[in-house]
Amino acid sequence: MDESNFINRKYSFLEQIKSKLMIRRIFDNLERNKFFNFIRYNKNIQNKLNLNLNDYKKEYSQIEIEIILNDNLPDNDIIFNFINIPTMVHQSNFIFYNNHNNKGIELNYINNNDGIKKINIIIDMENASLKKLFEGCQFIKKINFIKFNRKDINSDMSHMFDGCSLLQEINFRQFHSNNVIDMSYMFYGCKSLKKLNLSKFNTDKVENMHLMFYDCSSLKELDLSNFNTKNVKYMNEMFLRCSSLEKLNINNFKTYNVTDMSFMFGKCSSLRELNLSNFNTDKVTDMNNMFSQCSSLERLNLINFNTYSVINMEYMFNECSSLKYLNILNFNTNNITNTNFMFNDCSSLK
Repeated sequence: MDESNFINRKYSFLEQIKSKLMIRRIFDNLERNKFFNFIRYNKNIQNKLNLNLNDYKKEYSQIEIEIILNDNLPDNDIIFNFINIPTMVHQSNFIFYNNHNNKGIELNYINNNDGIKKINIIIDMENASLKKLFEGCQFIKKINFIKFNRKDINSDMSHMFDGCSLLQEINFRQFHSNNVIDMSYMFYGCKSLKKLNLSKFNTDKVENMHLMFYDCSSLKELDLSNFNTKNVKYMNEMFLRCSSLEKLNINNFKTYNVTDMSFMFGKCSSLRELNLSNFNTDKVTDMNNMFSQCSSLERLNLINFNTYSVINMEYMFNECSSLKYLNILNFNTNNITNTNFMFNDCSSLK
């Protein structure tokens, strides 16, 4: 459709608008970017519709997120980010307002003396990436995804919550990850997260889960039974330093495309059991430190592991001091070049 016909068509619809219900129907069914811009840059149309564009964006924007700041902010006068805006995206694609008094916030950072505790974030349809969205936003306590009607978010969610060290809870009730390829570093350093419900996650296209949960040291349980990992290539350091993790459900993991599992469960010192019966390791070349310092692990059955392609098993079971049963009868070590300290300090193995 050429631009003139497009505009004429939109104008004929606008003539018929009697309520916001009609606006919503147009917004849902026509080309959203063009329609939005058409209204944005035509003040006479806005006046004719008696339409406040900010209200319109607030009500019909595709993504809305509520963040709750930590109760105990530093006493000294500091300025901190509550969201990161990608360098290639214009500030106008984001709207921030104080949840308490509905007052707008002009920039993506505030002073800790402003007395703001809740901030709502509106992300309009022109922003297509959530990469590094909250990276380093260390004073956020809770994040709620209120609206997430977009399924066209692009392939990268890496570093999304990286370094949110005081973040205790994320509500993914409204969330889509259908097109995401990269989830590496997604929850990196989220040391205060005590629970994480990822049942809404669609991981069908994900290829990279490197360091995804690194140092989530307060998590005690993690259920990833809904994860489809058929396309994942990198799981190295995925759960590294998850030191409080007692229960990990990865029973449905499909790992036949994974090439790197090094440090995958490293320093998961509270894990007592681990079911890896569905693991296919045909393509894995690196298993170094895979279970290193899993000091509470008592049994490990790796009878299904095909290790023909593995080159490195250095420190693989290092300091698994409680391990009493280990089945590696089918290990093929023909191509391995490094087995240094593979069973170092496995003091309970007989």
